[in-house]
Amino acid sequence: MEDARIWQMEEKLWHGGDEVYETLVDENVVMALPAEPFIFSRDAAKAAVKNTPVWEEVRFSDQKVSRPEEGLIVIGYQVEAKRGDETYRCYASSTMMRRGHDDWTVVQHSQVVPPKMAVDAG
Repeated sequence: MEDARIWQMEEKLWHGGDEVYETLVDENVVMALPAEPFIFSRDAAKAAVKNTPVWEEVRFSDQKVSRPEEGLIVIGYQVEAKRGDETYRCYASSTMMRRGHDDWTVVQHSQVVPPKMAVDAG
């Protein structure tokens, strides 16, 4: 899969709801997210997404793509997502596996929220 398609697929996951998860996320996925219960199965991730408003705007930066072997793609990136007045920033990674010709699924996803740095002006 070419890089542009990788990032389109990843962006769909940030914009989409549980119906997107149904088609793009593998049934055996493992997700590590910065909210309880922290480690999510596919069903738990779908349930969480179902009750969460979708992101209206998503921007990726510091994007990395690795292809460790045929049929396996690992990506890492920084994301800034916005909806209404809310902005969410994190570092994320996903692993995609090819199930068949031109059929890819996410088997791993994680998000790391960097600690907020306090600046002392005095």
